[in-house]
Amino acid sequence: RIFIIWAISSWFRRGPAPQEQSSAGGTPRAPSRNLFPKDTLMDLYVYISEHEHFTDFNVSSALFWQKRDLVYGDWTSGENADGCYEHYGEVDISQSVQQNGSIYIHVYFTKSGFHPDPRQKNLYRRLATVHTSRMINKYKRRRFQKTKNLLTGETEADPEMIKRAEDYGPVEVISHWHPNLTINMVDDHTPWVKGSVPPPLDQYVKFDAISGDYYPILYFNDYWNLQKDYFPINETLQRLPFRLSFCPLSLWRWQLYAAQSTKSPWNFLGEDFYEQSDEEQDSVKVALLETNPYLLALTIVVSIVHSIFEFLAFKNDIQFWNSRQSLEGLSVRSVFFGVFQSLVVLLYILDNETNFVVQVSVFIGLLIDLWKITKVMDVRLDRENKVARVFPRITLKDKSTYIESSTKVYDDMAFRYLSWILFPLLGCYAVYSLLYLEHKGWYSWVLSMLYGFLLTFGFITMTPQLFINYKLKSVAHLPWRMLTYKALNTFIDDLFAFVIKMPMMYRIGCLRD
Repeated sequence: RIFIIWAISSWFRRGPAPQEQSSAGGTPRAPSRNLFPKDTLMDLYVYISEHEHFTDFNVSSALFWQKRDLVYGDWTSGENADGCYEHYGEVDISQSVQQNGSIYIHVYFTKSGFHPDPRQKNLYRRLATVHTSRMINKYKRRRFQKTKNLLTGETEADPEMIKRAEDYGPVEVISHWHPNLTINMVDDHTPWVKGSVPPPLDQYVKFDAISGDYYPILYFNDYWNLQKDYFPINETLQRLPFRLSFCPLSLWRWQLYAAQSTKSPWNFLGEDFYEQSDEEQDSVKVALLETNPYLLALTIVVSIVHSIFEFLAFKNDIQFWNSRQSLEGLSVRSVFFGVFQSLVVLLYILDNETNFVVQVSVFIGLLIDLWKITKVMDVRLDRENKVARVFPRITLKDKSTYIESSTKVYDDMAFRYLSWILFPLLGCYAVYSLLYLEHKGWYSWVLSMLYGFLLTFGFITMTPQLFINYKLKSVAHLPWRMLTYKALNTFIDDLFAFVIKMPMMYRIGCLRD
């Protein structure tokens, strides 16, 4: 997965051709230098404002933190002798911010003795001031799953949430706040050449237009801010807690953070994918923070093994059916039931929030199941009797190797016995689901009812093949390699079912398998 994502990202990141490393006169550009040499004495000014472009230097309430005589590239000062400093305060917010307005942080580093306000002519120097800013609240979508008992119309959901869903719709965009942020100043004196800084670093290295030198790299580091720690900003909050840290950062660690935080290659996938990828990244961060290193290493190894086994199972399944000449001993009806089962599972996990990788895996499985139909039946397009006089009609006919063998007799017999058990159970489960469970609508009820039924009694669908094996006194006709890989994967799935975000029913399904 990492390799594929890296390859696609690299392809999308190519962008425009790099600028020529030469000046207007055709002479090669000279390497630039950092405008703040190592051990430069600096002053830090942090302002918080509702304006994206800051000019209120004279408003004392806007100044959140001022720290004098910091040393650029100092890794030994501070409370913990690591070069870091911390400031805690509370930010007063206006009614505009309470009602989904934005709030910005503006950070200025000046060489000692200078001031960031350009209006103070005696104290301001352009080359002695480095500035960066960003929005510090985050807009997130809150989805309201409106479920109810379809017969009585009653629900156990919070009445206030129901009212908000009626006022704002099922998806509400809400401003959120995280109480922690780190300002990193990268300890770097690389002689960068303008126009040849590799992406995504080129977004952060700012060159002075006149001197050609670059400003120190400032980076807002919120990588370890987990999504679950954000809380909504609303009318009940008058002040927001804010812990701001300043730390030096080495070049290679900054490159890691910058590469992780860049999202530009995935713009075409839309906001929904962003939010899902944020939550998936969260699960990785939590694993890195809280999991025992040995268990983490085991999980990584197991992930790779799982992907290999899944690929091999798909490959051998295709090979088996592709090379199969005779259908003796194989349950054709089970293939059709498998397509129905895969379709229900796919529609169910699309209707519920599920990991993107699980969705892709189930979709590939469905495509293979559909392809199998062409191997177990003669599929033809009837162009004379069209559906709605437009589309050719698909006709299915049993293959001769299936009709002429005793397998068809046993398959029909097995499914006849099976239907005596299956349909009454399906009816009972449908009534239970309707009476006691809440659903988003009739479509969701049908999906969850069928899915729950398949998970609970799905193992019964294996009995026709077992019945045929018993009658033929043979198992030589089965795809052994595929079954072996799938069997090994079920053990790995049990481990993953409680690590990856997925519906509870799918987890139970993994345990049943």
